[in-house]
Amino acid sequence: MNDFYTEQLIKKQPNSKDTMKKAGLIALAVASVFLVFIIPFGIIIPVAVIAFVCMMFLRMDVEYEYLFVNGDLDVDKIMHKAKRKRVFSANVKEMELLAPAGNAKLGEFRNAKVLDVSSGAQRANLYVMVVAQSGEMVKLIFEPNDTIIEGMFLMAPRKVVRK
Repeated sequence: MNDFYTEQLIKKQPNSKDTMKKAGLIALAVASVFLVFIIPFGIIIPVAVIAFVCMMFLRMDVEYEYLFVNGDLDVDKIMHKAKRKRVFSANVKEMELLAPAGNAKLGEFRNAKVLDVSSGAQRANLYVMVVAQSGEMVKLIFEPNDTIIEGMFLMAPRKVVRK
C-alpha cells in the first residue's frame, strides 16, 4: 500500500498581544491579593483568581500539529503539551488554492474567514490554503514543511503554487 504520511509540530511564539494578556493577568492576581485587606474572610477570592491566572498561563503555551495523510490535512492545537483540540480539517479535494502568503492569486479570496495556525515568527515560511467548507471560504495560514507541500502538489498540482 502506498500511503502518504507526514506530521509537523510548530511552537507558537508569544507576541505583543500575549504579553499584554499575561501582564493583565498578573495585575489581576496582585489586585486580588490586596482585596484580602479590604474584605474580611475574602481569602477565597485571591485563591480562585490565582488558580484562574495559572490556568490561563498554561493555555497560552500553544503548539500546532499539522498531520497530512493521503490528502487529508488535520491541524490540532496542543495546549501546554497536555490538551489537544482539532482546529481545522480538510481534504485536498476541498482546496481551492495553496500559495505562499502574499501571492497575487490570493487576492480574489480577500473576504474569506482567516484561521492563523502559524508560529508567528518573523521569518516564518508562511503558506495560505483556501478551502470551501460548509458554504464559506476559509483561509488557513500555516507553515507547512516541504513534504506537506509536495504531497499536496502531487494530489492537486493545479491548485498548488510553490515558491
